[in-house]
Amino acid sequence: MRWSQLFIPTLRETPSDAEVPSHQLLLRAGYIRPLASGIYSYLFLGQRSLLKITAIVREEMDRIAQEFYLPALHPDTLWRESGRWDAMGETMFRLQDRGKRWLCLGMTHEEIMTDLARHEVRSYQQLPQIWYQIQNKFRDEPRPKGGLLRTRQFTMKDSYSFDLDEEGLRQSYQKHYETYCRIFERCGIEYVTVEAHSGSMGGSRSHEFMVLSETGEDRVVRCAACGYAANMEKAVSKLAPVQDVEAGPPEKFATPGQRTIEDLAAFTELPPTRLLKTLVYQAGEDTVLVLLRGDHQVNESKLADLFGELALRPAHPEEIQQALGASAGSLGPVAVQGRRILADQALEGRRDLVCGANEDDFHLRHVTPGRDFSAEFHDLRAVQSGDLCPQCSSPMEVRGAIEMGHVFQLGKRYSEKMGASVLNRDGKETTLWMGSYGIGMERILAGVIEQRHDRDGIVLPPAIAPFSLVVVPVNSGDAGQMSVAEQIYQQAKGDGFDVLLDDRKERPGVKFKDADLIGIPFRVTVGRKVTSGLVELAVRSTKETSDVKITEVNEFLRAAWSKNSAAAARRSKNEQAIGKRS
Repeated sequence: MRWSQLFIPTLRETPSDAEVPSHQLLLRAGYIRPLASGIYSYLFLGQRSLLKITAIVREEMDRIAQEFYLPALHPDTLWRESGRWDAMGETMFRLQDRGKRWLCLGMTHEEIMTDLARHEVRSYQQLPQIWYQIQNKFRDEPRPKGGLLRTRQFTMKDSYSFDLDEEGLRQSYQKHYETYCRIFERCGIEYVTVEAHSGSMGGSRSHEFMVLSETGEDRVVRCAACGYAANMEKAVSKLAPVQDVEAGPPEKFATPGQRTIEDLAAFTELPPTRLLKTLVYQAGEDTVLVLLRGDHQVNESKLADLFGELALRPAHPEEIQQALGASAGSLGPVAVQGRRILADQALEGRRDLVCGANEDDFHLRHVTPGRDFSAEFHDLRAVQSGDLCPQCSSPMEVRGAIEMGHVFQLGKRYSEKMGASVLNRDGKETTLWMGSYGIGMERILAGVIEQRHDRDGIVLPPAIAPFSLVVVPVNSGDAGQMSVAEQIYQQAKGDGFDVLLDDRKERPGVKFKDADLIGIPFRVTVGRKVTSGLVELAVRSTKETSDVKITEVNEFLRAAWSKNSAAAARRSKNEQAIGKRS
């Protein structure tokens, strides 16, 4: 293709509302344009890259699954059967048709695939089945941000496995895990796999495929020593032991104006490890106390798991006052009756702590769990950098990350609720075992750019770049340069390269800057050395340049492509090995 005939609206300045590197560069390079909050138009270059990503995903998925295409518009009845119509809350786009029947735009397709399976799959002889699709999804994100990283309309590959038993599910899960590794490696992503929280999807086990990036809203806990890795929502850790002393009975003392752990630590001259933090939640109609060590934060995903599908939220100030007789900052579990009390495991066996007295501006000292109050002990805290690895006791780090894909072992959650079963070998009805597996196309593109960019622009791997090669005649008005550029362009096309000829009547500097900005992996520059039979070949990722004989350009390109792809695969394997060992 010829640049002069294409629509590639590059920008020299970074749009003021672009927040993260991928968002800034996708706008500047002319890949996308915003239509509304969280809704984007994909222009020529963006669509080319997304189609290449989609082709890789489709090729790998076709090795293990059958492609479907299901409606994006769903009747509410299926979602009500699964119990998720209400559970999805405001994140789901809902509408009514002219007959006042409720429908929604699909966020995911567990219900629709399960409905198909229960009507069409009747015998164990039809199993296993793996069905997938690539299509638009819709989520009413409360705060779309980061360009393509958090949008309200996006393209997802979602697949679903149906098996007769748990062992079959494990095999389908492993097939997807290995397929995802191949997809991300082919796309040039340096990724890690981590144990993950299943959230509203449910199920017994899940893994996320993550790109480490501080612009990501997810957090990943990693141990460099042994390879343990988990999403923050799922991560666990060990704590260094804390020395306590025996304590007498609780003793109330005045703490005027002390509302935070930091205030109380300074007032009492005690470390936060000796303070007990009391949080109050509403679980349906019930008020629940949640206790943590003063220097810890609650992990609400872990907490929510204890309540299943029951709605859970922080209590409002008036609810706290009514339940405990005091305001936040003076709360504690001692003498509380008729309330469920949940305590983090870090408090189990502790002695001589300080907590609120349930009277404004007063606290209790010498409080000992198990003696002065009873509680259920669970892992409720969010892991912090420096916590010790649960496998090898080495210090761990918390890193920002972007989720690229997620695989779930759903088990029987949907099939039981929706009556999806088959006749087994003995002729008895057996509920199907299900798995669900998703990859975001736009997330792959944005995630790669978050990892691979520099001051000059995007640095895309050849497999997903809109073009793999650009041929740049320095002077488009020079007949000799244009003739050689045309020759190289045609030869590269014939040899299978996705090539762009920059035939614009622009200054060389403009052409070079645009090529670097849009992220084309290889550039052949046709300049004055053409009279000596030489052109310059530049590699975008390393900025290496070499003078190459015109007759050897394609051979040189093939070698550079192989070298570039092998380096990307090595980087990816080094990163993802951490998650695989978990």
